[in-house]
Amino acid sequence: MSGDLLNKRLPTENRELRQQLETLVAQARLNEQVMRRFQDAELRMLSVSSVKELLQYVLQEMKETFDLDVVTMALIDPEYEVRRMLVDLGIPATEFPGLMCLDNPSHFHRLCGTSLAPVLGQYNVASRAPFFPCDTSPASIAILPMVRQKKLIGSLNLGSRNEGRFAPGMATDFIGRLAAIIGVCLENVTNSERLKHLGLTDPLTGVHNRRYFDQRLQEEVSRAQRQRFPLSCLFLDVDHFKHVNDQYGHQTGDCVLREVAWRIKGQLRSIDVMGRYGGEEFAVLLVQTDMGSALTIAERIRHSIAEQRFKGEGDETLAATLSIGVATLHDCNRAQNAGALAQQMMARADQALYRAKQGGRNCVMADISESD
Repeated sequence: MSGDLLNKRLPTENRELRQQLETLVAQARLNEQVMRRFQDAELRMLSVSSVKELLQYVLQEMKETFDLDVVTMALIDPEYEVRRMLVDLGIPATEFPGLMCLDNPSHFHRLCGTSLAPVLGQYNVASRAPFFPCDTSPASIAILPMVRQKKLIGSLNLGSRNEGRFAPGMATDFIGRLAAIIGVCLENVTNSERLKHLGLTDPLTGVHNRRYFDQRLQEEVSRAQRQRFPLSCLFLDVDHFKHVNDQYGHQTGDCVLREVAWRIKGQLRSIDVMGRYGGEEFAVLLVQTDMGSALTIAERIRHSIAEQRFKGEGDETLAATLSIGVATLHDCNRAQNAGALAQQMMARADQALYRAKQGGRNCVMADISESD
């Protein structure tokens, strides 16, 4: 090959090599950015300390972090444990519409098979709708099963309006690892919430204890101040409960308390707060409920106790009744101290309960002081 010809070819080859090198460098930088983004996401998730904080990050913040149009999470919840936990934590279903609880894993097995491999590709309403809310319409999706201790617990579901974002056969190392990390974090925070729940639950009746009630009391009063809605409180006491223990024994008394607790709870909504306040006393917060509605609910609770006999430890049946005091906060002044307002409402409900006791028991009495 002549020297002139070689000199003509070298610049062209150099340009091609330079372009290839620039492409490789750009791709390496992009990969580095992606890796850093995933690492930051992992550290963020590993730092969360509650179920709510994890859900906020996964279902809300991750969309912006990874430039996604929709992120959902489907959890297998055959015993309603997750759903009960959310209720206990005061998290309404509407707060996280991207969270779905499924009664069984059949949807996963139909879509992913027994291998539980990630599913990437075009969105198909017929087979993939259970993993995405009905108001979303991604063009391409990734459904990533979450497995803990060889058990399927749910899936992380990603959606994009970009048809080429998730395609069959593309590498899933990063997003697969992300789903695994979320599974670990979910297990950690739910275990933590279970331990908290044990410390905030009355072991005899299974409802919340006074510690939990007092915590929620101030929270709900503060929320009522901010949002300007009424908040009502019921103080409930089992009439002549000492006679039940003396005549039938403490085991039968325990049976009565358990049944009373569950009959009360059966008349409440998921957003209401109930606790065993001590002995045979219970307290209830009725959220966004005025005095008239609270009196109606209290009367319904009283009737549910009085009109159906209780079964004791043996074959005996016995009657029990409740006395109930009701107090309401209306249009709370935001400048007032929430803790002081909470104590005032409880004191007024207690005074109303005292009047119900003095008035013959098995009745409902309203607070007679001036409303706020």
